[in-house]
Amino acid sequence: MASPQGVTGSTMPRRQLGRHLRDLRNRARMTTRTAASQLEWSEAKIWRIETGQTSLRSLDVEAMCKVYGAPTDLVEPLAALARETKARGWWTSYGDVIAEGFEVYIGLEEAASELSVYEDGLIPALLQTQEYAKALLEQTIPELTESELERRLAVLAARQALIARTDSPLHLHVVLAESVLTRRIGDDRVRAGQLARLKELAERETVNIDVVPADSGYHAGLESGRFVILEFGVDDSVDRPEPPVVYVETFAGSTYLDKPAEFERYRDAFVDITAAATGKL
Repeated sequence: MASPQGVTGSTMPRRQLGRHLRDLRNRARMTTRTAASQLEWSEAKIWRIETGQTSLRSLDVEAMCKVYGAPTDLVEPLAALARETKARGWWTSYGDVIAEGFEVYIGLEEAASELSVYEDGLIPALLQTQEYAKALLEQTIPELTESELERRLAVLAARQALIARTDSPLHLHVVLAESVLTRRIGDDRVRAGQLARLKELAERETVNIDVVPADSGYHAGLESGRFVILEFGVDDSVDRPEPPVVYVETFAGSTYLDKPAEFERYRDAFVDITAAATGKL
């Protein structure tokens, strides 16, 4: 992948391994129920493996390959990939302040070569100043201790290092609803600093920030809500692009969409939203 394993941790190896194992199961014309029965596992475990939600032992991979009738020359590469799923990303040391499951997104974000973001509520995390983020956290989670607040801000700073990455630079395209820029988060000083930060970032070659005016009329974002499209570089081991994924976060939880039809629907929506964006920073 474009980013080294030490940076991306286990997220991408888990996702790659899960996809390979799902393909093998499908080629064997085996349902998840049948596979779970033969392996003496639960269907939920098969689902977690195939969606890259859990690490896997090489012995488990060998057992799955046997059940699926995988070619013998494929077993060892997949077992080696399983060993990579034990890798730890920098964010694992912040597990006490990262929401359950969000480490999966951080790993995908680290591995991405391109992010397309639509936001209609708040300044996206990668663009926030520390002061804006602090004011937001103090409003949304007032019970945070000073230590917890500092650790959350440290996670944000580490994530934002992506923007300055020179090796395999991240290309970031953000479209904001105009209301995001006028929403009162923090005092006038915080808001002025945040706006200045957005303008500074927009001058970078790898960052594009557009604004959809409040009087724009209909566009797809009015129905889609906020979302992030993550696209990746070429996986050197198989010489093909890693499939993109759409991340949709709601008040009730987060969803990862990776079916081609789902990606195309959100890609078309992003194109439509961008067409409605007549303002730039």
